[in-house]
Amino acid sequence: MSQDAKNQWVLRRGAQPVADLVSKLLDPVIERRAGMTLDLIASWNEIVGEKHASYSRPEKLNWPRQVSDDDPFEPATLIVACESGHALFLQHDTGAIIGNINAYFGFTAVGKVKLVQKPLPARDQRRKWGKQKLNSENTERLNHMLDTIEDGPIKDALKKMGEGVFSKGS
Repeated sequence: MSQDAKNQWVLRRGAQPVADLVSKLLDPVIERRAGMTLDLIASWNEIVGEKHASYSRPEKLNWPRQVSDDDPFEPATLIVACESGHALFLQHDTGAIIGNINAYFGFTAVGKVKLVQKPLPARDQRRKWGKQKLNSENTERLNHMLDTIEDGPIKDALKKMGEGVFSKGS
């Protein structure tokens, strides 16, 4: 394909969010290596809740081998890395976690959770990503930006994103 043809193709497609492009590139690699998608990793906090998210992360989905197409579908085993001090708490909630994961996928994708105890990044590093308070100037600035938007889920999402952006400069 010539350079002009490539440029025309790009112009016809229009701009695309970088997240979509990255997801299209990384999903096949992660799926081949770990049997899961980038979306599952990105949604881990919502799936397991805040009390488990900072102490665990999904590692791999082990799908049972099917010898033929006639074999019945069997759900996967999710391998979860967890800090040893939190493993008992996570194990206690595995039933709810399996339910949340299957609701996320929209079908019974996971039947078991296997915990692998190992150290994760230091808690101090993880806490840096937590919600920080905005100073009064940035709060006023954000509220002014959102004044023209109707109340609803879009405004809530924009406010949450704005708080994250402005808290970095606080």
